[in-house]
Amino acid sequence: MLVDIELLKSYGGITEDYAPSEVIFNEGEIPRYYYQIVTGAVKLNHIDDGAKELIQSILNKGQSVCELLLFIDENYPVSAITISHCTVIKVLKSKFMSLLNDHHQPSVDVRKFISERLYHKFIMMQNNASKYSNTRIKGILEYFKSFSEDQSPYTYEVPLTRQQLASITGLRIETVIRTVKKMEKDKILKIENRKIYF
Repeated sequence: MLVDIELLKSYGGITEDYAPSEVIFNEGEIPRYYYQIVTGAVKLNHIDDGAKELIQSILNKGQSVCELLLFIDENYPVSAITISHCTVIKVLKSKFMSLLNDHHQPSVDVRKFISERLYHKFIMMQNNASKYSNTRIKGILEYFKSFSEDQSPYTYEVPLTRQQLASITGLRIETVIRTVKKMEKDKILKIENRKIYF
């Protein structure tokens, strides 16, 4: 967990349960809470003018959701939508800022988490600018695996569907399917029971 749940509760944190496909917050809303995932997975997405979904990120247990917007006065540029059944703990922005002021280690951990995510976003943007589909997909897989403790080959079960990979990389789903099969032949990833292991 990024910040200890009991510490979050001591600053007024409350847990909420969500079913799959429920909205935690919508694009355009004002950030009022710190959100941390206790169980489940959440996607951050944007729907463009052509009604096409662009997934910015997928977050899992222990990670925070758009915490960097608590430090600036901007509205959410994405929506946060649950992918699975989720439990999320939320803390009012003012109380979360007090928590960070009162406790050194959580403050360091949150800054480090934001920095790591920004670093990987830069790498992801560079990969997504590539004209090669395998570079884009490999970049996304490396990004998500970077949060896993075990970095050895084929140990990370990718929590994304082929459609979600297409939405993140800006590729067509047919291209993703074809590229993933080729990447398996090249031993970059493994497919077992339709699941991708990287």
